[in-house]
Amino acid sequence: MIAPADAILARRRLTNRFIAGREAMRLGPVFLPAAVVIAGDGSVITGRDAILAAFAGQFADPGFGGYVRTPERIELDAEGARAAEHGRWTAGWKDAPAQSGPYLAVWRKVTGQWMIESETFVTTT
Repeated sequence: MIAPADAILARRRLTNRFIAGREAMRLGPVFLPAAVVIAGDGSVITGRDAILAAFAGQFADPGFGGYVRTPERIELDAEGARAAEHGRWTAGWKDAPAQSGPYLAVWRKVTGQWMIESETFVTTT
């Protein structure tokens, strides 16, 4: 059996690959239906459909350069059903300075699969 932290890291690598490939709909199975994202500018996106629509809109922008999330540590709860992923993120647009900062992703294990419950990104650059 794969360790929870390794499973979460594998899912994170997958999300980074889908973002690099501008494949918004392939991100769907990673997010819980009621997932919440707080973007680096403080805006809130509620629900998987809205999150995927936001990704699709950004991916359609020819100036979009990409996002990368780089995990630094994973903390598992006592029951092994939820986890906190702490890390750094970067984002880029072709004609703008790169943005970056820390993030926290909350993962929940649902029927044997780790899914994102929420993500919070803080822009510090």
